[in-house]
Amino acid sequence: MKWLKVWRYRILFFLAALGPGFITANVDNDAGGIFTYSQAGAQYGYALLWTMIPITIALIVVQEMCARMGAVTGKGLSDLIREEFGLRLTFIIMLLLVVVNFGNVIAEFTGIAGALGLFHVSKYIAVPVCAFLVWALVVKGDYKSVEKIFLFASVVYLAYIAAGVLGRPDWHTALVETVKLPDRSLWHDRNYVYMTIGVIGTTITPWMQFYLQSSIVEKGVTVKQYKATRLDVTIGSIFTDVVAWFIVVVCAATLWIHGVRNINVAADAAEAMRPIAGDYAFLLFAAGLFNASLFAASILPLSTAYTVCEGLGFESGLDRTWKQAPVFYWLYTILIAAGAAVVLIPNFPLVKMAVLSQVLNGLLLPVVMYFMLKLINKPELMGECRNRTWFNAIAWITGILVTGLSLVLVWQSVRG
Repeated sequence: MKWLKVWRYRILFFLAALGPGFITANVDNDAGGIFTYSQAGAQYGYALLWTMIPITIALIVVQEMCARMGAVTGKGLSDLIREEFGLRLTFIIMLLLVVVNFGNVIAEFTGIAGALGLFHVSKYIAVPVCAFLVWALVVKGDYKSVEKIFLFASVVYLAYIAAGVLGRPDWHTALVETVKLPDRSLWHDRNYVYMTIGVIGTTITPWMQFYLQSSIVEKGVTVKQYKATRLDVTIGSIFTDVVAWFIVVVCAATLWIHGVRNINVAADAAEAMRPIAGDYAFLLFAAGLFNASLFAASILPLSTAYTVCEGLGFESGLDRTWKQAPVFYWLYTILIAAGAAVVLIPNFPLVKMAVLSQVLNGLLLPVVMYFMLKLINKPELMGECRNRTWFNAIAWITGILVTGLSLVLVWQSVRG
């Protein structure tokens, strides 16, 4: 029975390790992400699956760097940027991040409205009620209780794996396309380049890096405890991209193959699945969308509030009261209230905003990664914990590729 004790210890260690890394990676599959992955599957079938393996490797590397910086320095990313590069540059980055993140918050409430709309709940009821719930969850809770709720919400993403199986995809084609580079002709398609940037931008988002490092600091993780945190980051990154792979696959198997190319909102993907894959796939996709939207509607404004307050020197943190950190809580409240209000505007172009927010994530990512790499390679800051050569190589290649794709997109747009 010795092997049973060993496995019990390993399982307990695995569960104890789950925390900021697992939560942060899974919030990445938010309403904007689900819409982007769904659109990728509906428009191009399995042709964008090749991005998943390199993106997963890059996500693990980028997330691990932030977690390591938080454990070693005990400071958030925006805090380090201000100390090392000055307040003026930090203010510009914070401003860009708030603009991009606000687009993401709108996408989350769009997902809530769409998911509950599938069950005939009016958005004028669903959005205000859910906005109050996510606000109350964070404002009235402490870090440990909020983390437990977020961890439970992460498990619900298994619904997409189940929906993918129920969609009866062509598994052979899906696996081949995952390891095969796309045809060169696809790169002449401006929309394919746009969707590729969107897939990268929704998988490795700038806000994730700021939120993860702040969470590591608030949880009190040190270098001695870092082994468990690194496992947490790795598991979270792999799990979130497996879910993303299944979202693309199920939409390719149910929508693309039947000629359904355009999805007006992410909820349309669930509705379109019903006659093709059955009610179970529909319910799983819709439930996953609601969970993801509500989950991310809590995290994204929270991430923004953490980042801005750290960067500009204000008090922040869930274990502080409203009196101790007024800017933190007010910014969180304003982002939720404004994001929910925009979704209630009649005829607002919610879909374009959702995809645009993910593309803007992709465009801002190389800028954030540049500062991360500068910081993590400083001997006086990181000591022996600074980056290894291959970590630097993967991070720089990711930044260069995203920048290159962005330039291609601009060039194609200029040429019309």
